[in-house]
Amino acid sequence: MTNRKSWVYLNDRLARYLFISSAILVSLIILCIIWFVGMQGLSTFKEASILEFFTSSKWSPDNGQFGALTFIAGSIGTTIIAILLGGPLGLAGAVFLAEIAPPWVRSIMRPATDLFAGIPSVVYGYVGITVIVSFTGKITDSPTGYGMLAAGIVLAIMILPTVISLSEDALRSLPRTYKEASLALGATRWQTIRRVLVPAASPGILTAIILAMARAIGETMAVQMVIGNSPRFPDSLGSPTSTLTSNIVMEMGNTPFGSTWNNALFMMAFILLIIALIMIILVRTASRKGATR
Repeated sequence: MTNRKSWVYLNDRLARYLFISSAILVSLIILCIIWFVGMQGLSTFKEASILEFFTSSKWSPDNGQFGALTFIAGSIGTTIIAILLGGPLGLAGAVFLAEIAPPWVRSIMRPATDLFAGIPSVVYGYVGITVIVSFTGKITDSPTGYGMLAAGIVLAIMILPTVISLSEDALRSLPRTYKEASLALGATRWQTIRRVLVPAASPGILTAIILAMARAIGETMAVQMVIGNSPRFPDSLGSPTSTLTSNIVMEMGNTPFGSTWNNALFMMAFILLIIALIMIILVRTASRKGATR
């Protein structure tokens, strides 16, 4: 009996040390990635101006011009369009699944929604080229249809599963007493949803929106296929432009490692990394607020 207890105690100790070692290893890997990308990116400013990089839209590495404002604006613009289109639609879908749809509809639509999250981004990009680009070309009078609007619509479709799934989970995790008390006071179903359930689930819904934004701003292949990949500042929704991710994937393979051009692309990746870290902090903050309510 004593030997058995000693063996169980030893296994617990080994498991504890294994988990601690794994956590330390993962943390070191993340820190090394941040350090490597950051050091390579900051090396850009040995030969290029910080002010020019963030405020100029002139991108011509062969002529020593490294203005990344075009790509930053393209990333922010496409993300805003995606959230403005996909956010309300995703929230409406979550409300429908959580409060309106009968059980048999929910049992079909929820797995279908999760399935959409697993579709490769290149498939979304191909659909964007064949369907959405022609549609945006007509409504923007663009000769090609490529641009921020096409990219934003594709991203809006891509983030729908994230918004729907997380928002529905937030709504369904609310105590039933919220709904019952509202209905008992004479509120209609829509008043209960709009004034009670959605505000009560707002931390979870905000988390869904933030994660969807992180997905949108970091998407590469689908955006690269429909945005036009032109290094010019977007002057309209239908004008071809580029984003941080699409420019990196287009040019990284053609630049010698350690050159200013290559370092500038690393700096773009570092900007995306910082944005992702900010998103994670916002998600943690929203989760803590939801836990304390």
